[in-house]
Amino acid sequence: MKLRMKLRMGMKRLLIIFLGVIFTFTMVGCGSETAEKSKPLEEKAPKTISSDNVQDSLKGYTFKVGTSGTYAPFSYYNSDGKTLIGFDMDFLKALQKLLGFKIDGSIQAMDYSPLTTSVAEGKLDIAMAALCATNTRKKVMNFTDTYYNAGLTVIINKEISPKAITGIESIKSGKYKIAVQKGDASHLYVTEAGVPANSIQVHDSITTVFESLEQGKVDCMVYDAPGTAYYITHKKDSKMAMIGKQFAQDQSPYAIAVSFDASKKYPNLLKTLNVAIQKLTAEGEMAAIEKKWCK
Repeated sequence: MKLRMKLRMGMKRLLIIFLGVIFTFTMVGCGSETAEKSKPLEEKAPKTISSDNVQDSLKGYTFKVGTSGTYAPFSYYNSDGKTLIGFDMDFLKALQKLLGFKIDGSIQAMDYSPLTTSVAEGKLDIAMAALCATNTRKKVMNFTDTYYNAGLTVIINKEISPKAITGIESIKSGKYKIAVQKGDASHLYVTEAGVPANSIQVHDSITTVFESLEQGKVDCMVYDAPGTAYYITHKKDSKMAMIGKQFAQDQSPYAIAVSFDASKKYPNLLKTLNVAIQKLTAEGEMAAIEKKWCK
């Protein structure tokens, strides 16, 4: 009888030990799976980004993206007043298709001044709005390689602008009233060129810049050449004309802006976007987008 009891007790102890071992291995297995799932996305991404492995290299990433919505033909609203269209919007879709990332919520459209401020403060991860990669902006945000070469231009009203305005050099003295859009490359250029502040009329929107010159409230304006060409072509009975040579090409190439915060959080992001631009260019996608919107 005592022998049977000892055997039963022994069996119970062995069963308890066996179950404990199984439980321990189960927990270790679950722990490994959880750790694998919670790995930072950077650890899952390719260590070296190239055209061969860039496809879906940002799959699982979500970014806050901003644009202007006021700069045709790159980023503006369709006739419904709700749908963003243009070169940059098609470019963004091509990047998403290639890289696999998602947009956090919807694309945030705002004027250039708050747009660049939002990137500088890390409220946006990425901005695509025909943004010029100027030296001033590079102090507060990163930029990808150029995806579209542009220049600045002086625009006059053919009916009322002074004949003496022949290009950028003729308006630096401060003799004429110049309209610019707040925070864009033209605003930065005339300010850094030493044009007196009282000669610069700053507008929140490019729409009112054009209206101001159309109505003869200023002598001229400075703006990106591609946007100006689009306006003149599509504005019925426009009095506008670009005058003189384009300038500041080194300060007005269009590039994708990436916040310092996003670059720090995702060290591969800038490199990945650059490789994507190279791939889309090599495969003719960028040329197709340009042909659709700029020619």
